[in-house]
Formats: sequence, structure tokens, C-alpha cells
Amino acid sequence: MEFYSWQNYRCAFERVPGQRQPALLLIHPIGVGLSQRFWQPFVQQWMQGDESARNMIYSPDLLGCGESDMPARAYAPEVWAEQLDYFIEHVVQGPVILVVQGALLPVAVRLMALPAATKVKGLVLSGPPAWRLMTTPSATWKQRLSWQLFESPLGNLFYRYARRASFLRSFSQRQLFEHAEDVTDDWLAMLKAGSQEMASRYAVFSFLAGFWRQDYADAIAHIQQPTLIVMGETASSIDRTTAKQTDADAEIASQQRLQTYLEHFPHAQGVQVTGRNVMPYESAPEFVQAIAPFIADLTE
Repeated sequence: MEFYSWQNYRCAFERVPGQRQPALLLIHPIGVGLSQRFWQPFVQQWMQGDESARNMIYSPDLLGCGESDMPARAYAPEVWAEQLDYFIEHVVQGPVILVVQGALLPVAVRLMALPAATKVKGLVLSGPPAWRLMTTPSATWKQRLSWQLFESPLGNLFYRYARRASFLRSFSQRQLFEHAEDVTDDWLAMLKAGSQEMASRYAVFSFLAGFWRQDYADAIAHIQQPTLIVMGETASSIDRTTAKQTDADAEIASQQRLQTYLEHFPHAQGVQVTGRNVMPYESAPEFVQAIAPFIADLTE
């Protein structure tokens, strides 16, 4: 683990050697116990190739997560986008391909309006959320009310409950993984370790309060970099307005979601892979195989 300073905060990242450019910049999801360690199965799979023939990887911990500082504050996507803008300009200091997991897509979208966007040569979107969630803002008063509730002693108790192994297993099986047996002890141990520090709750509560829920349609329409959208074959939505689906319905819905993204990103291509919502973890070999041709096309 390496460290750098941003706005007087100590921020962590891991660097995986590789001889080719652009580097892959991995943006981890936000959730109880999640950090850059989410990418470990993907990185292990990526490293099986010859170092001279693979791209370098940078895997940072976003502020409030992992080994980075965890100030007690609300985190909007703009905060993490500014952190990554600094990281690209002062740590990477070279071209990157963003690899973004799930509902952290808003962070990548906001990053594309900052100076470091000139160094972004492409984007890989792993399991982006339902398009409706990317275009329907959450009311400001609801965000503030939710945040006040989470900041209260009740929020503290909720986080202690949410980091229990039984809750994490159940949530992972219901919302994240295609197969219940793929929710392994290693996955649960990672979440347990990542949530031991109670200050890690602020990043999670910021996500739950909906600070990321904005209308990104216009910003997305202006992204000119090549974009690869990778959707799980049985992807499901965190949108509470979406009805429960059978596996067959989920596959159709996944295809429709992928098509919607292809229609809105100016230079996009798409692929479906085995898995549900966390393919870099649950289906690492298939995920690497799916993105490798896209990365190769952008590699010097």
C-alpha cells in the first residue's frame, strides 16, 4: 500500500506493475466494508499475463474507505471526482482507462468535467445502475433528512447491525451475486475487516442518503472517450420501484439496460458476461476476458 496527501488527507492506493499504457484506474464501489480490496480477484486474474504485455493498474481507496482517511462528512460524487482528478494529475501522471464499478459511475461522469479528463483514454463500466437512477435526481430535502437520520445515534446502531456477518451474507445473496454459494467466507471477511472502523460509515451513509442521485444525462452525452459497458447476464437493480423478476426476466432486463446505455453514451459498445452485479469479483476470469480486447485497442 502506498500513500499520498490530498487536501491534508492521507489517501491510500495500490500499484500493480505493468509495462503498457494507459494504466487502468480502478474505481471501487461504496458499501459496508468495501474498498479497493474489492478488485483483488480482478487484479489476480489480470496479473496472470506477462508483465511486459499488460497494463499497469492503480487501485485507490476513495476518501472515507479502506486505508484512506475517514473524515466525518457527507460525500457527494464531486468530492471523489476531485480526489481522482488530483490522483491522476499528481500520482499517475499519465494516461488512464477508468474501470468503474456499479453506482460509482456518477464519480466517473463528474471526473470527465475536470482537468484530468484529458488523460482519460476510455471507460469501462461494470454493472452500471438502472438508467432511471442516473437521470432522476433525489430531492435535496430527502437527502438532508436521510443524512440527519444517519448521523444520529440511530444511524450508529444501524451500521453496527449492517456489518454483522448474517446481514452481509443475506444482502450479498439477494442483491449482488448471481449464485448464493459465491458469497464466500473470503468475501465476508473482507467486508468485516473493512467495516471495523466506525468512521467508514460516513461514505456508506452518503451513498444511502442519495447524494449521488442527480441527472447525469447531459454530462454523459458530452463524453467523447470510447466506452465499454459490461452488464451481468442477470443484473438486478437497486431501484425500489423495480418489481422482483425471475431469472429469465432479469436477463431480458439486463439486455434492455445495456441497450439504453449504448443509446446514451456517444461512443459505446457493450457486452454481457456471467454474473449479476459485481462481475469483477464474482466472475473475474470472464470479466477480464470481456474487457481485454477493448483495453488492447486503447493500448500503446
